[in-house]
Amino acid sequence: MTTAFRQWRRRWPLARWAVPLVLFLMLLPFLWLLQMSFKPAAQIMEFPPRVLFTPTLEHYVSLWKDGFPESFVNSLVTSTVSTLLALVFGVPAAYALSRWSGRGKFGLGLSILLTRMAPPIAFTIPFFLAFRWLGLLDTRTGLILIYMTFNLPLVIWMMQPFFDAVPVSLEEAALMDGAPFRTVFLEIVMPMATAGIAATAILCFLYAWNDFFFALILTRTDARTAPVAVVNFMNYEGWEWGKIAAGGSLVMAPVLIFSMMVRRYLVSGLTAGAVKG
Repeated sequence: MTTAFRQWRRRWPLARWAVPLVLFLMLLPFLWLLQMSFKPAAQIMEFPPRVLFTPTLEHYVSLWKDGFPESFVNSLVTSTVSTLLALVFGVPAAYALSRWSGRGKFGLGLSILLTRMAPPIAFTIPFFLAFRWLGLLDTRTGLILIYMTFNLPLVIWMMQPFFDAVPVSLEEAALMDGAPFRTVFLEIVMPMATAGIAATAILCFLYAWNDFFFALILTRTDARTAPVAVVNFMNYEGWEWGKIAAGGSLVMAPVLIFSMMVRRYLVSGLTAGAVKG
């Protein structure tokens, strides 16, 4: 702990509580949603709300009976597979763009990034017509393809700076020692870009997992994802708040678990390049 930081803490003693307070305020909506999922249906809309109550699993049981597990599995499969495919194709492309010394490198990188900036609604009709002709409507394969398509530019754009930071001299030395290019890429370059891969993977997974627009337009029942299933609990007869809270809590769980698993790589990956020297 530096001297300046100690002086700052002595001068502003209440500042040490600022971070916990802000963190609590940020987590309050999620904690409120979680407790709502365990609250009996008759007590959810009470005002003032009850802080102490007898927890129940009735809303989670109702989700199981209403077929929510199938939608949850659809989200898990499409998000995981599309993320893996985006990394398989995007990481080598980012490495090739990083090592490209010819003209047009900046223009190509910019054009790849621009494809990610276009609003998804602009691609709705072309994708819908193409998927209907190919028979991919309401299929996991269709969602995987569209998520992979939108995640590829993100993978290339995020991974290129990490490969730029890997010294080319290391690769040249390994090649001069007789190591094949495949070994150089997998055993020298890739381990040095692990933090970037982890950060990129979780952002791709988040995009696919939280997608609502394409899942609503391109699916009906067989490939319906969890976010769409949660919205179906809002109907003309009334909003089923207990099921909505339980479904929302389950939707948050995989992202939270995945983030905790790769948090060390995620922080280092997102802050890479912030400090130089």
